[in-house]
Amino acid sequence: MTTTALAPATTSTRALLVAGAAATVAAAVATAAVAAAGSAAGISLDVSGAPIPIPGFATLTAFFSIVGLVLAAAIGRFASHPRPAFVRTTVALTVLSLVPDVLADATTGTKLLLMLTHVVAATIVIPVVARRLRA
Repeated sequence: MTTTALAPATTSTRALLVAGAAATVAAAVATAAVAAAGSAAGISLDVSGAPIPIPGFATLTAFFSIVGLVLAAAIGRFASHPRPAFVRTTVALTVLSLVPDVLADATTGTKLLLMLTHVVAATIVIPVVARRLRA
């Protein structure tokens, strides 16, 4: 009986990780594309006088999306209502992630572009992962 009780959780964890991995890749590509488009449009990617390389957007997006997946797995296991808990938590973390961009030593255009990449990543990853969690 214990094996049967664990099977659905394993399946949903697997579905969460597979969907989350796909969303992570999509978000990484999207944020790099947004950064490249902004750069092509003349928006500087310099912060404190140093340029942010376009692949850096994809790398950091992937890293923090994986952190979000770990968070989702933990919330899915321990919260009584994981979906709303995950959404509330990740939306709050997304808003907090904008603070360093606002404070960055960069032009207004650069700051707005950086903030846009955070929102793009969150818009891709959060709904995909949330759908795999119990309401």
